[in-house]
Amino acid sequence: METVKNIFSRRSIRSYEDRGISEEDLKTILLAGMSGPTCANTREWEFIVVQDPEMLGKMADANGIYANPLRGAALGILICGNTQKAFDAAKDYWVVDGAIAGQNMILAAKDLGIGSVWLGTWPQMDRVQKQSELFDLPDYIIPHSVIAFGYSKQAEDESGTPYFDSECIHMEKW
Repeated sequence: METVKNIFSRRSIRSYEDRGISEEDLKTILLAGMSGPTCANTREWEFIVVQDPEMLGKMADANGIYANPLRGAALGILICGNTQKAFDAAKDYWVVDGAIAGQNMILAAKDLGIGSVWLGTWPQMDRVQKQSELFDLPDYIIPHSVIAFGYSKQAEDESGTPYFDSECIHMEKW
């Protein structure tokens, strides 16, 4: 699929068929996440892959009502930042780098015919704390976001209609 068409037609998928994702496709999704740029090439992300339905339910509970798609997903990936790997001059870039990794994984999944939905965790500290406790994370590993993955129950709209707002564009000056 062309990259631009993939970006324009991507939608958040919240309802999934009852079937798993192959190890090969999972590896492709993770490789896509690790292929994005990071601040000073620090690669400070960490990924927790969860396929167990009971644990996916606990992740949904930890992240709040909007994370309910995890309950029917084939798998979820918790993206975390490893602050021990962070760039000394700009420690908080792990947040941006985690978002880039997540977007890459979502786009790779779309290209593989796998639906997904991004579920924010950081900076809502109650969610961060609950995910940290659920996975018994060390203090230097900070939950960033969760992505639910699975094959969509409904046919996806491939129209590729992008959102464009010219009022958000400022040429050469504000």
